Amino acid sequence: MIVLRTPNGFSVRLHPRPLAVGTGCALLALVVGVLSVGGGDYPIAPAEVLRTLAGGGTPAQDFIVLELRLPRLVTGLLVGAALALAGAVFQSLVRNPLGSPDMLGFTQGAAVGALLVVVAGGSTLALSAGALAGGLATGGLVYLIAWRRGVEGQRLILVGIGTAAILTGVNGYLLTRAQLTDASRAMLWLTGSLDGRGWTHAVPLLAALAVLVPLVLLAFGPALRMIEMGDDAASALGIRVERVRLMLLAAAVLLVSLACAAAGPVSFVALTAPQLAKRLTRAPGPNLLPALSMGAVLLVTADWAAQRLFTGHQLPVGVVTGAIGGAYLVWLLATSRRAVRL
Repeated sequence: MIVLRTPNGFSVRLHPRPLAVGTGCALLALVVGVLSVGGGDYPIAPAEVLRTLAGGGTPAQDFIVLELRLPRLVTGLLVGAALALAGAVFQSLVRNPLGSPDMLGFTQGAAVGALLVVVAGGSTLALSAGALAGGLATGGLVYLIAWRRGVEGQRLILVGIGTAAILTGVNGYLLTRAQLTDASRAMLWLTGSLDGRGWTHAVPLLAALAVLVPLVLLAFGPALRMIEMGDDAASALGIRVERVRLMLLAAAVLLVSLACAAAGPVSFVALTAPQLAKRLTRAPGPNLLPALSMGAVLLVTADWAAQRLFTGHQLPVGVVTGAIGGAYLVWLLATSRRAVRL
């Protein structure tokens, strides 16, 4: 462990292995990103991509890289990071590896908000706003229903699963009420896709992450580590458990809602990335920074694969993450049962 101290007495503890995992995932995400930006119908060599990013490309390369492909990559990086960070927070708060927004109903709530806009004939911008509002409203509803002189992790999971089931039925009904063209557009969004993403999708998410990531990592990260040991232990250490839990839940729900607004409800990234990061770091605690980096590399790698698995046809990125996450969930349930944890 490395301890860094500032002149005003503030100290930061750095664990080498989690730091190495987080840095390695971030570098891998950048490498995959360069390859992804350079691929496509107009291939560009990695060296040319880097030269274009540095301002030395031709006009054609500037247009293709900076206007067409880079916004998609940046959106994918930010969405993956936001979902993974939110998943790590949820799993730590409920002390359960299945505690993710996919299981707790928050992504389904964002989908309800988006589908209401689709049925009303709203624009793409309104669809993103509807997804944000739906996710936040679902987060507040789940918290209020789960509240019993505090929010306990097991109760939050059960309420979230029930809410997710109800909202899934609502989503199916809303699809039947939409026009055929609107329903097709909604189905692509519900799968989770980065097609056609521009700077209008990336910039708001980047601004939100610039505020929420330091808030979660620095302001509430140490308290979250204490809460993982149990409410009684955290309270004995001076942590205001319910206040910290509410703030972290609000931040995580906002991260999920913003990610869904930008790319749709991309499945299983929030479930898989924190657990993969924890297995690589072999360290206790929420492992927030490694999870964030793992989510970014998972999503951009899945998007890179989705564009190249079938020649002449691109899959939505949610199809790839769903296949990977579904297989991981089966493996997690099987190993958890053998360990007598479920």
